[in-house]
Amino acid sequence: MNKETQHQEESSQAMQTPENFFRDVEIEFLIHELKDPLAIIETGLRTLLERQDKYGSLSSRQEKTLKRTLRNSKKARQMLNNLLEIGRSEAGCFISCRFQPVQSAYQALTDSIETIAGAVFEEFRNYDNESEAIEFLAKSGIFFVVDPQATNVEMFQDEVKFRQIIGNLIKNALHHRQKRIEIKMELEHERFVAEVIDDGPGIDPEHHELIFRRYAQVKECSIVPRKGHGLGLAGALILARCLGGDIKIKSELGKGAAFRLTLPLNLESVQP
Repeated sequence: MNKETQHQEESSQAMQTPENFFRDVEIEFLIHELKDPLAIIETGLRTLLERQDKYGSLSSRQEKTLKRTLRNSKKARQMLNNLLEIGRSEAGCFISCRFQPVQSAYQALTDSIETIAGAVFEEFRNYDNESEAIEFLAKSGIFFVVDPQATNVEMFQDEVKFRQIIGNLIKNALHHRQKRIEIKMELEHERFVAEVIDDGPGIDPEHHELIFRRYAQVKECSIVPRKGHGLGLAGALILARCLGGDIKIKSELGKGAAFRLTLPLNLESVQP
């Protein structure tokens, strides 16, 4: 049985002004309240897709449209969850347990494919055997590579935050790839390392810091050739650093990008 513990620590940031505090509370409340209608939308879509015997058969075009709508409603819900987790991290709130990061990363990959690469997911979901599923993904240009030493390793970390970090990096790569992405995992000096590589348009080194900037202005981001960077990568970096790790980028314009995540195997070791 997984051992769980909750860590609470005071924020090291300066005290918020009343205006900022109430603004943040309002935003978090709005995010929380939006989750319920999205859940209802997802349930309705699933019902139409899975209970055709009761609610009527669907044409192939109708079914395809409903599946696309369901994927996007899931994407919206995941975005809300990401925002809430960032807030929890910045407040010093963690829920840690023992888990296998490779398996958690595989689940994050599955969720990301469903959200970003729906056509691939429709066939991928038919594979019950994990080895066969990974082989199918390789044929689709998605490579899941695990160093033998990392295969069965356990971490004592916040698994929800870990999965969101990996998921953000994978979705970013899927969004920008031309033909392939690679997710590589290994151990390095008692730290878990995950590198997500794509063959997309790449990023000029002078813009490497910009893509991790939280709430970067659209005008600023327009100079970055890889559109879509912003809160996802900024949130991933915030979460990684709160867990005692970091994310580094290696990329040049026109030569793809590699995002390297490093995390300690034990969250307790980074607590003050």
